[in-house]
Parts: sequence; C-alpha cells; structure tokens
Amino acid sequence: MVEEVAAKRLKTSPPLIGTHNGHFHADEALAVYLLRLLPTYQPSTLIRTRDPSLLSTCHTVVDVGGEYSPPANRYDHHQRTFDTTFPNRPTKLSSAGLVYMHFGLPIIAQRTSLPETSPEVSLVHKKLYIDFIEALDANDNGISAYDPADTKTIHKRFNDGGVTLGSLVSDLNYDFNPEANAPAPNKKQHPAEIQSEEDTRFLAASALMGTTFLRKLDYCTQQWLPARSVVLEAYKNRTTHDPSGRIMVFEAGGVPWKDHLYTFEADPSISTGPKTLFVLYPEGPHEGAKWRVQAVSVTKDSFESRCPLKEEWRGVRDEKLSEVTGVEGCVFVHASGFIGGNLTKSGALDMARISMEGYVEK
Repeated sequence: MVEEVAAKRLKTSPPLIGTHNGHFHADEALAVYLLRLLPTYQPSTLIRTRDPSLLSTCHTVVDVGGEYSPPANRYDHHQRTFDTTFPNRPTKLSSAGLVYMHFGLPIIAQRTSLPETSPEVSLVHKKLYIDFIEALDANDNGISAYDPADTKTIHKRFNDGGVTLGSLVSDLNYDFNPEANAPAPNKKQHPAEIQSEEDTRFLAASALMGTTFLRKLDYCTQQWLPARSVVLEAYKNRTTHDPSGRIMVFEAGGVPWKDHLYTFEADPSISTGPKTLFVLYPEGPHEGAKWRVQAVSVTKDSFESRCPLKEEWRGVRDEKLSEVTGVEGCVFVHASGFIGGNLTKSGALDMARISMEGYVEK
C-alpha cells in the first residue's frame, strides 16, 4: 500500500526528489531543503522510499540508492568505495555535503544576488562548509572531531550531546512509547497513515535544518563578510592605539571580529608584528557609551585567554575596581578575566596596557 501511495505522488509536478523512508537524519533533511531552495526544485514532490523501482523514476535521489553520480543526479554516500570530500577538507561527505558541494554556489548566489563566480560567493561557500556542513558530514559518517588516540585520557565534565542539530532531528523520529502510540481497540493504523505521519515529521526536520542553514548563510553574507574589511583596517592600525601592536580597537560595537582576526594572524601576507592580546569596542552606538576590553582567546574556540585581565581585578566592580586598578571609570572585570568594562575608551586602554605588563608570549 505504501508503494501505491508513493506511485500516486509520481503523478504530481516534476522534478521528483527521492530519499529513504524510515529513521531520518540531519544530513538528508538538509539535503532535501537545499535542493528546494533552487527554482528547479521548488515545485518538486518528495518521495521517501527504499523501493528501487520508485527511486528510478526520481529526477534526483539523495542518501539512498548506492550511487554517487552528479550527471545522473544521484547523491548517496553509503557505498564502500565512496571517499569524496569537500575541496581541501578531510571529512568524507554525507548527502548534505554532497548536495552543498554541487549546489551551494548557486544557492548562495541566489540568496545574495551576487554572481555565482564572484570571490565573495566562493569565500562564503567555503566558510559555511567548514562552520556548518562539515560537522553534519562527520556525524553521519561516524567521524569524531578528535583522534580517538588523543582522547583516551579525556573525561567529559558534562553531557553536551543533547543540544546538537543531529540530536534535535533525532528527537523528531518516533519515540518508543507503547501506551501512547498504541491504536484504539479494534482499530489498526493504515500503513499509508503511518508513512504520512513519518513524512510530516521528516518535513519538520528538514525545515529545522534548512532555516538554520539560512540563518547561518545570512549571518555570513550580511555580518561576517562586510566585517572582513573593517577588521582588516583595525588590525593594520593596531599601533595607532598602542605601540606594542597588541591592542586592536573598533570605534563601533558589534563587529564579528574573532574569525577574521585569527585568519589574518595566520596569513603571512597580512600578519605583522606580535599577536593581538586585547580588543576594545564601545557597548553601543550612542554618545557616551561604555567601553569593553576583551582578552583574545588562545584559539577561536578556546575559553583560555592569551593574556587575561589581572587576577586581582576579577569579580571586582565600580569604585572598588578603580581603586584596585588605579584606573578611573572602571565598571567590572569578569570572574575569569576574559572581559571588562570602563566608562571611557582611554580607561579601557589603560586596563589593557596594565594587564599586558610583564606578559611573555607562550
């Protein structure tokens, strides 16, 4: 009966997209959503089945079928011989990565109204893969973020597995609850009804993954990409604010600077002088806004600062903090020393300069 229902779907608007039924994952949920962002696939019908005869009628098939062939629009990654990766990345692709690798550029170009061949589209295409898609590929292929040999003596302090996108998608699959899911007496649930409910949950998973992708894409193109030139200018002008070149200052707040700073520091054609230790910026756009002094972390994803604000300042506030620091206008210093505040830019600069005294780069 499931096959009959699926066959009826074939009579609706082409092109048809096929993927497997049953338990679904984040990768095919996103792959289907990505395809439907393109005009060619926006009117398409989705068939979820493992029946080869039905899949053969589909224009495009993802995550099922045992075939990877872009000319035939087949994007499965479960073959023993499959080892395709995104250019210059080590992680084997899932269906999400495959669809993104082949269709990501036109999706980004369409969203941004930029030419598909523009350097900006290429830059965002690579960043979104590294920052978002690659983790989905690794999760679906059972690839750990760390070498198992390096984690034998590491013990997690808490469980963080319940807040990943993969786990949220998994939650949309049926939970085992015999009493809640049991049909009423003398009433058998029709296979087509079961499949329809499963398809509805899959579409919810697809929307979750897709809307998350679009938020990431919009952030990249509307925030991260325009900030690149702003951060580069601030990076080149570090010695304007302090001769050490270790303090970077933004005259406006809200600049997403971290990713760009680490990129510039690692680029021999851009990197000059010592590594940046502190970044200063106003809390808001209004005149008289307080200033923040933020310590740069050892790496982009690290909680350890290269040079935290002085230990004796941490957790102290206002007048008492000004007494301890010898700097007027102090507002606070976080208990970990990664960030502090001052009423003025000059005060924030003084807090950074004092904290750098005696610093030795590791």
